[in-house]
Amino acid sequence: MNPLTNMRNVLKLSELELKNPSAKSWHDMYRDSAWIFIAGFPYTLSEGDIICVFSQYGEIVNINLVRDSKTGKSKGFCFLCYEDQRSTVLAVDNLNGIKIIDRTLRVDHVADYKPPKDNDKLDEETLRLYMEGCAPQPVTKPKLVPTEPEFSKSNNIKQEKTKRSKSSKEKKHKKRRNSSD
Repeated sequence: MNPLTNMRNVLKLSELELKNPSAKSWHDMYRDSAWIFIAGFPYTLSEGDIICVFSQYGEIVNINLVRDSKTGKSKGFCFLCYEDQRSTVLAVDNLNGIKIIDRTLRVDHVADYKPPKDNDKLDEETLRLYMEGCAPQPVTKPKLVPTEPEFSKSNNIKQEKTKRSKSSKEKKHKKRRNSSD
């Protein structure tokens, strides 16, 4: 299929969805994948340049800029993974068909991304990043359990406040008893 035809079809699907919002979205077919395909950008763009453009729609966790194996030059297309799948919908809807340096981008969903096959040529760290991605791990909140000295200190403060309030209550009670006599 002609790449421009594919781009136009994606734009038509988005327009139909806007006209009939109650219909099920065509994006739902890709709800299990946070990967998108990007093509048509200038060969001079690096991974960092692409991330700058696409990060406006979400946190990017992985990018595979396809390069010529002999020269290392970009082939003008890449695969990009967002941390949240909902970002793919925004990127496809908003960046498909835009122009960057007089070149028209084609942006589409990827249903089932497969990492590059030449994994035997990759170093261990790069291979790990391809397989796991590079998103920051979610921070889990530690349970707030006071340490022994902190617990004792806070407990002592509570006891002192209780003693003070009892003594002031007792004084008031004694005053009332004395005045009623």
